[in-house]
Amino acid sequence: MTLTDTLARVDADLAAGRVPLARQRLRGLVSSFPQDLPLRRRLGEVYRLYGEPAEAGRWTYLEEDRDPAETAAFEARYSTPLPRMRALAWHASETLAGTAFAAEQLAAAREAASEQLGRPVDWAAIPLDIDDEPEGDEATFTDRLACAGVGLVLLGLLAIWGIGFFTFVRWVWP
Repeated sequence: MTLTDTLARVDADLAAGRVPLARQRLRGLVSSFPQDLPLRRRLGEVYRLYGEPAEAGRWTYLEEDRDPAETAAFEARYSTPLPRMRALAWHASETLAGTAFAAEQLAAAREAASEQLGRPVDWAAIPLDIDDEPEGDEATFTDRLACAGVGLVLLGLLAIWGIGFFTFVRWVWP
């Protein structure tokens, strides 16, 4: 289905009150055409219909006339640079942004994420394996404690099974 056909279906869905379907179609389009700023704006407008300011702010983040409250909600939801960069779902050079404002926003997001990681980050290869929270001794200790607990439970279940098996064997062959 072409972009034009899908947008016509989005318009028909919205006219018929099928907002979730329109949102789904637009998300697919933005996924296929991440550099299309008008598509992003339309998706933001649909999220505005839902009353979801953070998502509306996410998809209108590259627009100069964006709503400051929605932008603040987006920035609060994605409070650190790397998750915010991922949320913008941009996968090309900032030079393809289409407007100077969008290019500036994208460059600022990339630079902040690079600073967070301590190394350059590229839009084409956003790291996905970086936790948002810094790791510390408490997290490591908690992880080890949880693994030890699971191991003890499994060992206990194995012991119960073994005892039951030997009891059964002794009962069947006295």
